Amino acid sequence: MKLKDQVAIVTAAAGAGIGQAITRHLASEGAHVVISDAHAKRPLELAQELGKEYGREFLGLQVDATNKEQVDKLIQTTVDKYGRIDILINNAGINKLEPAWEMSAETWDFVIRTNLYSTFYNTRAVLPHMIKQKSGKIVSLASVAGWIGSSDGEAHYCAAKAAVMGYTRAVAAEVGKHGVRVNAIAPGLIYNEFLRRIYPDEVFRSVEKRTPLGRVGQPQDIANLALYLVSDESSFITGEVMCCSGGLYVHA
Repeated sequence: MKLKDQVAIVTAAAGAGIGQAITRHLASEGAHVVISDAHAKRPLELAQELGKEYGREFLGLQVDATNKEQVDKLIQTTVDKYGRIDILINNAGINKLEPAWEMSAETWDFVIRTNLYSTFYNTRAVLPHMIKQKSGKIVSLASVAGWIGSSDGEAHYCAAKAAVMGYTRAVAAEVGKHGVRVNAIAPGLIYNEFLRRIYPDEVFRSVEKRTPLGRVGQPQDIANLALYLVSDESSFITGEVMCCSGGLYVHA
């Protein structure tokens, strides 16, 4: 029970991919997880499911991670209920493929806000509480696309994920003296059913062939790394962007 009685918030926590895998993994290690998700029903359903599985209460809240007022309310609700916040996982993200020369301002804003502004709003709202308690761990989801770019109409996504990396390093430098650690994970292609709506099948086959470990990633791969970064096992790690791509991208 590496996280026994610690309080964690996970954004976009109730979908089928990385967010839910992280939520379940933190819960299995004893954390009180606040399940934040934009979907109306899924966060409550997941909270009820985990409550039955672990015999303790989980909080599921519908929250738009790009809405400052809703984020502020999420943080305050968590503090009012538990008295503290130990962990924040910034997982909210989205993509919509459009070539750079055809990309609408609406698509640019949508992807930038979902991937970057959500990280900013949630991090900013949680930091005063972590600074006050002189401890805290924040992990944000970036992407290898923030390093290597893309030729598939993802300029906005690459820009947002690169910005998450820079933001992570800067915040880590600011708050380390307060006992708060801030890191990011840069996944390669991590499979979930939703991605079938974005990428054609040949993308998955191509990545498998080019990945030294011979497969695309699974949400649990990222959940395992997230647990490490919020546990005491990584107590001397902050300001890092850790690649998890099966060797597809070897970052130096």
